[in-house]
Amino acid sequence: MTDRTRASPAEEAFRIELLGVLPHLRAFARGLSGRPDFADDLVQEALIKAWTARERYTPGTNMRAWTFAILRNHYLSELRKSRRQTDLDEGTVERLLVMEADQESPLHLGDMEVALQKLAPERREAVLLVGASGFSYEEAAEIAGCPIGTMKSRVARARGDLTRLLDGEPEPNGPKGRRSG
Repeated sequence: MTDRTRASPAEEAFRIELLGVLPHLRAFARGLSGRPDFADDLVQEALIKAWTARERYTPGTNMRAWTFAILRNHYLSELRKSRRQTDLDEGTVERLLVMEADQESPLHLGDMEVALQKLAPERREAVLLVGASGFSYEEAAEIAGCPIGTMKSRVARARGDLTRLLDGEPEPNGPKGRRSG
């Protein structure tokens, strides 16, 4: 290996730390997007952006929070780009629209995934950051770019929504976008 291709000690330390957050990034991306293929693309792009911006990372700070913010911003950019496109996976749509009749069956991970995807995007993001990823409210608020009080409110509402959805209770104001008749 020549000196030109050899990573500096700082780059190697960054690479090791970046690889350490990879499983957390994957879980966050899958929770946000609900689509494993899209989640993998999000993670790959976040890693590329993080590597490209490695000079802006301060060693010793929270790599996980930094990379989550990168991933989140990329996810939001992709949502804005694709707002006018309809790229729905029929299997995903089927899972979202069909619910088991037996409410007494045990909770499955798939039920949680479906319930998470029914949450408003801000609430889903909040509960994933605080509940699933273990960030403090302060860290999650910083990642999401909102006040701590807003983050606490989003998490509380998301937890309430999840409880209702998993218990099979109807939405308080009825299903959104549906008309009776």
